[in-house]
Order: sequence, then C-alpha cells, then structure tokens
Amino acid sequence: MKKETALKNATILAAYLLVVWGFYRFLFKLPDEIEELFIKPVVWLLPVLILLRKEKQGLASLGITGKNLFPAVYFALGLGAFFVIEAVIINFVKYGGLNFAANIGDKPLLASLGLSFATAFSVRRPLFLVLHECLANLVTSFVWALIHVPVAIFIWKLEVAPAIIYLFLTTLFGVGSAFVFARTKNVFSSVFLHVLWVWPLILFR
Repeated sequence: MKKETALKNATILAAYLLVVWGFYRFLFKLPDEIEELFIKPVVWLLPVLILLRKEKQGLASLGITGKNLFPAVYFALGLGAFFVIEAVIINFVKYGGLNFAANIGDKPLLASLGLSFATAFSVRRPLFLVLHECLANLVTSFVWALIHVPVAIFIWKLEVAPAIIYLFLTTLFGVGSAFVFARTKNVFSSVFLHVLWVWPLILFR
C-alpha cells in the first residue's frame, strides 16, 4: 500500500469522524450502554474495518496482536499513574481538599468498568501508520480533542473555561495514548491507558 493512499484514507476517516460524530452528538443522546456497545462500534470501527479490507491489511496493522502485550501493560500502568496524580490534583483544587467520593452514576461498578473498556476499544489513530511519530502524535491528538468538542458543548454544556481545560486534558491523554502505542505497536496499551485515564477522573472528580 502506498503511503499517499494510506494518508488519504486516514484523512478521510478523520474528517468522517469529525462530521458524523459531531452531528450525532448534536442530534442524539442515547443511554451510555447503547452508545458505547452499539453506536460507537458502528460509527468508529466499521469504517476502519472497511478501509482495512480495501487496503488488504490485517488486524495486526492496527495493533490488535498478542505481541508486546506485557510492555503494553507496563507502559499503560506507568503513564496511567501520571493520570491518577493529575486527577488527585484536580480534585484537590476543585474541592479545596481531597474528596474521594465515587461518582459513577447509577450503574454498578463492573458495568461502568465494562463500558470504559468498550469505549476504549472504539479508539484508533490510523495516521500513525503513515506519518512520522512526532507529527502523527500531534495531528492525531489534535483530531482526538476536536472529536470531543461536541460532547463538551452539546451534552455537558460546559462554559468556555471548563471546556478549554477538558479539551486540554483530552489532548494530553491523546499524546500519552499515541506515545504508548508507538512504543509497543499493541492497541491494548491505548485501550488500557484510556481506562486508566477515565477512571481517576470519575472517582476523584
């Protein structure tokens, strides 16, 4: 597969996600279970599988492999510890002290954890396959943050300052996720890191 073709397909995929997911967030708000288990796999993953078939690439090209599994876990745990510290600091600043009351809504703990993994599996950054790592990291992290603009505006209805902070933290996660994926070439590192990023924010917010 030519690099130009891969870049074109990755760009189309990014534009598709920005438009389609943005309009979805603007028009709909379904229960989390439906969004994470059905809507996101269709909207996010199906186009990737179609591109893989078109480009005659296997799942291993996405990092879906058993190789480097232990390094993937180690990198995710190491960077995940940073996100935990970040969440504790945010909690301290927000409440003027530490308040570790869990805020996981009305869902059982295991169900919420399962949804976190389901969400994480819907995350992929194909540009890493065709761009230099540093450029790919910046581009994909920026796109990752843009994809989260609709939820910040239409669902959470954040004011300007909180929205900027949220998008900054989202970009920071994108950089970290891209970093661990580049080190391991195993998508589990990004999946696990996504869970470690989300749960400190849930538990400590």
